[in-house]
Amino acid sequence: MANDENNPLESKKTQDLKASHKTMDGTAMTTNQGLKVNDTNNSLKSGARGSTLLEDFILREKITNFDHERIPERIVHARGSGAHGYFELYDSIEQYSKAGIFTDVNRKTPVFARFSTVAGSKGSTDLARDVRGFAVKFYTEEGTWDLVGNNMPIFFIQDAMKFPDLIHAVKPEPNKEIPQAASAHDTFYDFVSRTTETLHNQIWVMSDRAIPRSFRMMEGFGIHTFRLINEKGDSHFVKFHWKPKLGVHSVTWDEAVKISGADSDFHRRDLWDAIEAGAYPEWELGVQIVPQEDEFKYDFDLLDPTKLIPEEMVPVQIIGKMTLNRNPENFFAETEQVAFLPGHIVPGIDFTNDPLLQGRLFSYRDTQLSRLGGPNFHQIPINRPVVDTHNNQRDGKMQMDIPKGQTAYFPNSLGGGCPHLSKIAEGAFHSYEERIDAKKIRTRSESFNDHFSQPALFYRSLSAWEQQHVADAYTFELGKCNHQHIQERMLWVVAQIDTDLAKKIAKGLGLEIPKSIEQPVNQAIGADAEVEKQQPPKKKNYLDAAPSLSQANTKFESIATRQIAVLVADGFSMKNFKKIKDILENKGAVIKLIAPHGGQVKCDENMEHKVDAAIMTTESVLFDAIYVPGGKVSIEALRQESKFIKFINEAFKHCKVIATDAEGEDLINDTFASKYKEDAALLINRNPTDFVNAIAKHRHWDRLEMVKNLPV
Repeated sequence: MANDENNPLESKKTQDLKASHKTMDGTAMTTNQGLKVNDTNNSLKSGARGSTLLEDFILREKITNFDHERIPERIVHARGSGAHGYFELYDSIEQYSKAGIFTDVNRKTPVFARFSTVAGSKGSTDLARDVRGFAVKFYTEEGTWDLVGNNMPIFFIQDAMKFPDLIHAVKPEPNKEIPQAASAHDTFYDFVSRTTETLHNQIWVMSDRAIPRSFRMMEGFGIHTFRLINEKGDSHFVKFHWKPKLGVHSVTWDEAVKISGADSDFHRRDLWDAIEAGAYPEWELGVQIVPQEDEFKYDFDLLDPTKLIPEEMVPVQIIGKMTLNRNPENFFAETEQVAFLPGHIVPGIDFTNDPLLQGRLFSYRDTQLSRLGGPNFHQIPINRPVVDTHNNQRDGKMQMDIPKGQTAYFPNSLGGGCPHLSKIAEGAFHSYEERIDAKKIRTRSESFNDHFSQPALFYRSLSAWEQQHVADAYTFELGKCNHQHIQERMLWVVAQIDTDLAKKIAKGLGLEIPKSIEQPVNQAIGADAEVEKQQPPKKKNYLDAAPSLSQANTKFESIATRQIAVLVADGFSMKNFKKIKDILENKGAVIKLIAPHGGQVKCDENMEHKVDAAIMTTESVLFDAIYVPGGKVSIEALRQESKFIKFINEAFKHCKVIATDAEGEDLINDTFASKYKEDAALLINRNPTDFVNAIAKHRHWDRLEMVKNLPV
């Protein structure tokens, strides 16, 4: 019998469920109280470039609902890994900031850093194509400062009001909860193609920056423009940068896919193992300083979080270094319960009117209230400041302190007036006194409208191999979309960034680039907004290229912690192996013996060596380079196992260094690398120093063209 609304046999539960089903067809947007809304893209501000107002009940309702969607897993940045360490200041910048962390070179400030993916759930893979969170908690003597950023210097959106829309678009589609930890689907590109402010961050995500080799080999950025305040009360704008000492390196997409299957904890394991081995990860902290009077000097708005300041225009000053030297004792208690809030600052650091930052100041605290059970999450050990705290806040869930005394209010006389207020000269926080004279308005500053110039600059600045990776990534992602009109709209907006890039993508999709599209390009506007004023202008070229944006210009100096797969079987050459092993380990590389079986393997001097992995339990994508030490008996055994051939073929296609000695060349002759022995990174019977220098280059992209059609 068919079930319908009038069927008395249908269960009450089913009827209730049907009644709760909502359709959005033809309906006007309202608040949860039924109030019709004419703008859900822009927060209420004191002027177009002014601060966001607390009275914006529409923003607070939208963000609050979003903040509490997931309990207790983080809605975003759920998949994370963290470590303890310390920060040391190289040089005082007291001319810019009075913060002790920026003026006292004798301090050793404790820190806890957490790295994460954004879109995936806690159980997703480390190697998803995604932005990486890069958050650092400084336990300073003036209070806790949280620098909460990402491994990309810009964000997708300009106003916090759009954050729920962005994340709802990129998360698994709600009707089928697919795909996990992936942006390659219709809802995301439907949103991106209609919200062109996203394009700058989007092209970074299509680059190799979105699939780092290691947390230890990626940059970090504060994203927003903050203020630094000195003792005189003078303000300077600042952007924060973390520069990894090992350079900025990535894997290829083919590797990322395979690593996800071979070791979905690849980044977590890499960070943990490096610290356990004493190879402590290091990043230098840099600042870009812009004087207050230069606020409007540039062709982009400093308050726009989708814009970066090219280092070629404002150099990064390196002022200190962070070292991570201790793994957590308990993942949940520390890495999972750590709470980072952009609103945690200290005297000498202050906010700007960046509308995304303004919304984050509300949203992060609101989220932690839900995720960590109440207002006392600051009492959890990992979140406790290193200085004593005193105030009149009491009770609440998870209260772990036992406040003493009769009074819990201010002012008072029964408690001796305590806790008392402090003067600014005594280290009390004092907000920068920015003059405000503006209308209360819900809009977007027209100075934020340039959506194409910086994505174009980023793409122009990349090397040829990086540009090809971007084109391949767009082709893959858009190829996963099922709606052709979304693919075509994306082709049109990408063409506004770079025509050649759009042509490469269109060829891969088998589509033509549309000459025009029907709807407005930028739909991040309210119903009453002047549409023409909100449309992005044609791209500008205020800088031909910014070499600092390309990973081709990173550091290629160290091979520390690089994983070297040594392919051996019984009878391998001890003489050759020891010669390579000594020099590699002296440079900090990690040697792993890969054999046909687990347990022990004997060299030609009849010594036993522990096997690190049997060939059937590992993959070449987990290693940075390969060495085959030779030994006739060993090589013959390796040639009998087909996966050793696949292991080398795959590493060769991924542009990695392969070195062999003596009979090891016979194994190479069984692979397609044998056809390319003139390759500079295929080292046969070469000096060990050549091997070290080749590994330091990370990848040998000159090989790309000749290997792109080779099978794996």
